Amino acid sequence: MISRPLYEEIVRAALREDAPFGDPFGEAFTGDASGLFLAGGDGVLCGGPVACEVFRQVDPSVSVSFSPEGCRVTRGDRVGEASGPAASLLRAERVALNFLQRLSGVATATSLYASRIAAYGTKLLDTRKTTPLLRVLEKYAVRVGGGTNHRFSLSDGILIKENGIRAAGGIAPAVAAARSAAHHLLRVEVEAETLPDVEAAVAAGADAVLLDNMPPSMVREAVARFGGIVFLEASGGIHLGNVEEYARTGVAAVAVGAITHSAPALDISFELST
Repeated sequence: MISRPLYEEIVRAALREDAPFGDPFGEAFTGDASGLFLAGGDGVLCGGPVACEVFRQVDPSVSVSFSPEGCRVTRGDRVGEASGPAASLLRAERVALNFLQRLSGVATATSLYASRIAAYGTKLLDTRKTTPLLRVLEKYAVRVGGGTNHRFSLSDGILIKENGIRAAGGIAPAVAAARSAAHHLLRVEVEAETLPDVEAAVAAGADAVLLDNMPPSMVREAVARFGGIVFLEASGGIHLGNVEEYARTGVAAVAVGAITHSAPALDISFELST
């Protein structure tokens, strides 16, 4: 689950964006109503607690519930229900659906990748390629879908990428600069595009190496030579069609930005009855 304080402000901002000066049409209704949330496709449900918070902030008197996080749904399944003042349901429905569809989409995409590599013991990692201000929710959805979170922010760990190496004048000076700037508990990872780069990163004392845009054959060689020394992850050019091939190399993890930045929303609707 995810703690409410992590998304209360996100929900508040989304509601303010959706109706900055109220909902003149919805507010015209005075009676009560109820409705069902229905899945319009197959996938993994995620975001129920966030959708519940949307209704809570609009009107605490609304009764709302959803199926368990991470459950698999098929088209036509009832995944939630809500009842209360019709005006409140109309005010909250779009924002609640936006969160549900987006987070369920991320969880579903993650699940597809995770299922391809589960037999090999390879971790599926996300990246920082997330929607601005929604990272905490999208990374939560990755966990719900069976993935593992990479660092949450620049503050959580050092990943020296190509531009950082250029700015420092090479891998060794970049690692040295990172060590001098970081506290002793912070790990240092280096992005490497060639096997000599991996060797240089290991020699410089990196804790982990990201094998960037390497074909599976090169990743396999990197694992054979350096897998027992540092943590290795593959990233770049990895998709559903080849993720299993990468997992078979024995690499410890694959990082896939697509599970967040390109995940299609899962179709979910809310149908009201009076």
